[in-house]
Amino acid sequence: MYRTKNLGELRIQNVGEIVELAGWVQTIRNLGGMIFIDLRDEDGITQIVVNDEKLQEQAKNLNTESCIHINGKVVERASKNPKMPTGDIEVIAEEIEVLGECKSVLPFEINSEIDAREDLRLEYRFLDLRNEKIHNNILLRSKILKFIRDKMDELGFPEIQTPILANSSPEGARDYIVPSRLNPGEFYALPQAPQQFKQLLMVSGFNKYFQIAPCFRDEDPRADRAPGEFYQLDFEMAFATQEDVFKVIETVVPSIYEHFTDWKVDKGPFIRIPYREAMEKYGIDKPDLRNPLIIQDATETFKNTEFNAFKDKTIKIIVVPNGAEQGRKFFDKMGEFATSDEVGAKGLAWTKINAENQAEGGIAKFITDEIKEELINKFGAKENSSIFFIADEFTKAQKIAGLVRIELGKRLDLIEKNVYKFCFIVDFPMYELTDEGKIDFGHNPFSMPQGGLEALETKDPLDILAYQFDLVINGLEMASGAVRNHDPKIMIKAFEIAGYTEEDVKNRFGALYNAFQYGTPPHAGAAPGIDRMVMLIADSQNIREVIAFPKNKKARDLLMRAPSVVSEEQLKDVHIKLDLE
Repeated sequence: MYRTKNLGELRIQNVGEIVELAGWVQTIRNLGGMIFIDLRDEDGITQIVVNDEKLQEQAKNLNTESCIHINGKVVERASKNPKMPTGDIEVIAEEIEVLGECKSVLPFEINSEIDAREDLRLEYRFLDLRNEKIHNNILLRSKILKFIRDKMDELGFPEIQTPILANSSPEGARDYIVPSRLNPGEFYALPQAPQQFKQLLMVSGFNKYFQIAPCFRDEDPRADRAPGEFYQLDFEMAFATQEDVFKVIETVVPSIYEHFTDWKVDKGPFIRIPYREAMEKYGIDKPDLRNPLIIQDATETFKNTEFNAFKDKTIKIIVVPNGAEQGRKFFDKMGEFATSDEVGAKGLAWTKINAENQAEGGIAKFITDEIKEELINKFGAKENSSIFFIADEFTKAQKIAGLVRIELGKRLDLIEKNVYKFCFIVDFPMYELTDEGKIDFGHNPFSMPQGGLEALETKDPLDILAYQFDLVINGLEMASGAVRNHDPKIMIKAFEIAGYTEEDVKNRFGALYNAFQYGTPPHAGAAPGIDRMVMLIADSQNIREVIAFPKNKKARDLLMRAPSVVSEEQLKDVHIKLDLE
């Protein structure tokens, strides 16, 4: 046994005990006649005192981050450190053994306030994980996963695992494909989600199901999205409606946040916002409700304007109460933001309503008395407000206004602090137009259209809504869910509208198509994202900080050096030839 105590355990009541400790050398302080070592493990830090001359010679040759074993006696510290849990005691070393020597030069300083380059940290992730904050994030993740499993068990959900090697499925992203050695020319796909399997479990007679499911999507990374793989709390229920799914989410998800944070947490039932309303009011389908600003449509107000930039355009406005106090530099900077490549606006018009309810600054000369009265009475632009105007084609105007709203909330410090605000975005369109003008599924293709088969047969596809929803927390999409399409006739018609024949459906989704012929119960479910959940609870700005071994912004694992070139022999084994031209 290398240790009889963890390094964070020792207290004043342990004085006089002989203990064995093991951990990593965090700091070494040589004061001449005495050497102090801060020894660290996962549990905490204990100060080690080296008095013995022979041991001092050994201690002088230690490098920080070396792994060592100490045998010694616990004594009361003469000079106590109230900032440390173990600050009342120290251990007089009687024996030092080096268990694992560390190089004298580290790639970066661990637990330093000086941030190392992220790619370097990821290359040496085993060192980065010794950083207290990152280390604690991973332990927090473990506790959250256990809490989730216990909660789902309380609600009667059995945990059932589904395959990793599966078939390709159109779920919004590129598949990762895996060649089959035993079936030349054929490929598995890593599951983007366990969508078909969980539906098949409902057909199989299970009342409920859940798992902490790994999902694989070939998507570009973002600060809130890990490239390649992620985990979700996947659950499904037979004989369930959308309301039943909402109740599970409103029971489970807030309880996780309440248990692991001291922030204010929204209680269920959560606010429900139809998709089209969300786009109108927030310019995005994942609105951060901590931001009080909303977008309003003023197209009709400016229909007779003399301002050429507004003519024949959709006009979106954002009224900022007390925004008139901002100087010209603020408005210029917001204009620079709006016209950046990231946002893509042609410009950002603005004006102020002063204390006398007069328009001034920006485009004030185009604000007639009639328009001013509407801005004040219809849109709430009271005295000392500022107003931002976005003029563009309808869809672009919505998007740009949404980004401007988010940026105003940040720059004006309007975001409510220390609170988690939840909402459901509901009534997603079943279909959307692609850039090529083709009708395609707007969300999950296995969802039930509102109005069923009749809606598919009689309505304009772009007017059909689906029983699909997202859970949004603080501006992040936290879960997607739906009432599933369980009727083969509706399934065939739904895919037909998106350009698939019945034969396509049989070939691509043969298991579901076949299963649906044998008495399928109505079913519904959802899948809250684990990585983003941990990121929010840890109050981290980067999802890679809550994943033990993440990939970088280019989807590379710098630690394991993946992806990498494989040998010709390996490629031959799976019947693959490379054409890199």
